[in-house]
Amino acid sequence: MVALVAVLTADVLLLVHPPQERAGLSEAPRDVRPEQTLLAQQQPQEQSQQSPPAVTPVAPLQKLHKPNLFVLTRKPFTDELLRKVAALPGVRALELADAASIVLDDKRVQTLGVDPSTFRAYTPKVTASSDALWQNVAAGDVAVSFVLGNDGGLTLHRRVQGPAGQLRIGAYATTGFGAVDAVVSKDVGRRLGLPHDNALIVSAPKAASDDLRAAILRVLPKGTQVALVNPVIPPERQQVTPREWPAGSFMTGDQLTAALRAAVSKLGRPYVWGAEGPETFDCSGLVQWAYAQAGVRMPRVTHQQWLTGPQVPYAQAQPGDLLFWRNDPTNPAYISHVAIYWGEGKMLHAPRTGDVVKIVPVTTRNLAGVVRVSPVQAAKVR
Repeated sequence: MVALVAVLTADVLLLVHPPQERAGLSEAPRDVRPEQTLLAQQQPQEQSQQSPPAVTPVAPLQKLHKPNLFVLTRKPFTDELLRKVAALPGVRALELADAASIVLDDKRVQTLGVDPSTFRAYTPKVTASSDALWQNVAAGDVAVSFVLGNDGGLTLHRRVQGPAGQLRIGAYATTGFGAVDAVVSKDVGRRLGLPHDNALIVSAPKAASDDLRAAILRVLPKGTQVALVNPVIPPERQQVTPREWPAGSFMTGDQLTAALRAAVSKLGRPYVWGAEGPETFDCSGLVQWAYAQAGVRMPRVTHQQWLTGPQVPYAQAQPGDLLFWRNDPTNPAYISHVAIYWGEGKMLHAPRTGDVVKIVPVTTRNLAGVVRVSPVQAAKVR
């Protein structure tokens, strides 16, 4: 069963050749080699009856395009719509993709069907540089995010059941697009039933992302969704510390108490990938559910929750603040885990598959930072 992705998060991809060739894009180093991570350990896909006898070679990586916006439409993009987006001020490159939510190994996973030769340029450098990874995707493998593999239990090289038969987990590769946790080739995506060309990735590194988002919504049909990915925020709009935020920006004492009581009431409940409660949770699902009990509308995924307020030093963390980690070797900049600060050096979180919601000492290894939640800001993050 395939369902159209209904809730966008923080990252995606798109392709139109003329915008990609516009001036101003920096050349990626031609002698780049993948770091010694899971990406560099991938082996060519095993031959099977399901694999085509010949696979078109994936083009070498030449340019890197940082994605800033992910656009999802109800109908396929037409050339006319693509030209309208490409003409907006600041747009440097576009990449088309097929996007939908599918079931892999009984887990509902937001998935992209892509052209490996062009899409790779919109992923983090470590991921983009791995020729073996993208050749495996072209040959029929599915690449899943490090979080889905490590926390969700989809182990490397395993075969999992999909909507149209089995798929091989060929690599761990976080694309950096929020809730998107699986990537397949467009050919495989068509067999899985993904809609055609309904997603667009926009690279606009010099444009204010909020302004560009508004402009895209004006030129595209009603029902279009636009999520910020690596948002560009002008310096004058940045508020760095809690003191610079307006009075009343943060959760009240009653709200913090309600969120903490809700979270602690779920101690011992099992971690389940993609679960949002009330009986099972993943890490960001627990945060979203607990804060909802306090009347705070939180975004769904970890990468978005990172944007729900200003950062504070760990030494100033207060109960109810959120702790974030960067544990993903395939995308070292990616926010991959969240926990609720409990106080006195302890945190409450849903760790990974096979574990349960628990309170444990805070680990500062790979700690990305601490965020003080602003309900107003949280409601704006999409």
